[in-house]
Amino acid sequence: MATKLKSELLAVVSGRKSIRFQMIWTFVASFLTSSVASILIPRGFIFEIPISVIAFVATFGLSFAAYTRHTIKYMQKITEGLTAISEGQLNYRLPSVRSDELGTIARHINAMAEKLESSIEKERQAEKLKMELITGVSHDLRTPLTSIIGYLELLKEKAYRDDEEVERFIANTHHKARQLKSLIDELFEYTRLSQGEAKLETETVDLRAMLNQMLSELEPLANDQLIELDSELPDAPLFMTIDPEKTRRAVDNLLMNALKHSVKPGTVRVSLVSDDGRVSIVVENEGEPISKEQEARLFDRFYKADESRTNKDPQAGTGLGLAITRGIAELHGGQATLRHSEGRFSFAFVVPHEAAK
Repeated sequence: MATKLKSELLAVVSGRKSIRFQMIWTFVASFLTSSVASILIPRGFIFEIPISVIAFVATFGLSFAAYTRHTIKYMQKITEGLTAISEGQLNYRLPSVRSDELGTIARHINAMAEKLESSIEKERQAEKLKMELITGVSHDLRTPLTSIIGYLELLKEKAYRDDEEVERFIANTHHKARQLKSLIDELFEYTRLSQGEAKLETETVDLRAMLNQMLSELEPLANDQLIELDSELPDAPLFMTIDPEKTRRAVDNLLMNALKHSVKPGTVRVSLVSDDGRVSIVVENEGEPISKEQEARLFDRFYKADESRTNKDPQAGTGLGLAITRGIAELHGGQATLRHSEGRFSFAFVVPHEAAK
């Protein structure tokens, strides 16, 4: 401890960590240098001024400038850096090689520039996400709306052959209207979740029974798509205090996502696991492998891993489903996760075990 204090004191006194002591030692060194120069100069006068005095003053000025040249250059670099940063070059960084006050200033300037750069980048990302929001909403709402208008125009112009075709047009219009309502509901739900306006309306429910019911309702649609539903649920009921409506929506999003992107014929496996202080609803399926970048963005709003396919599929949805699932999980104090390996996907809706009753 004493050695460290001695080392710190020596560093300050020597001027390595204090510009004040640097100036003192520079003054002393310049004074000694100019004194030696004035002594070595022979006696005489120039314009009635002793040559030794002229030599002292000149040598003092030159030596002081020489001894402080590194400090002055460093101050100039700081000035150049501040100018560059003020002109918008936020990636500019000052060399922070000194341990004194100037080095501290340089490090603070670098930190300020880094924060400014990060803040502006966040603003750019926010603006980009806003534009993606507008583009995504416009695209996804326009598709069913265009179909509705088309069918209504056919009906208005009586461009049908018989009553059977009228019924088909009406059925298609009704289907597209329900699809449009579903898209608007998804957007509304996501907006409430992202803005913190959504509130939980909790009840104590049997999570095992709820999953059994959801799988039974989904089975006809799965069979149509050549998908087999396989479940692994506990034998005993598992009571949880959750928001049942939001939980059903979150799990349904995972199930629909698995049906859409599973290889066909294939299997979707659903399991309910309670361990490590958590209760997890896991949905697994086999699908097309995706990259690490795609995997990291799957829970982002409006993101679709296969744009070329989903844009052609009118049932593809908005790309909000997984984002909504994540928001609902976080609202319960949990999280939504994904594990992916060579086309095997394992999505999980996880809530804390403290909610179990």
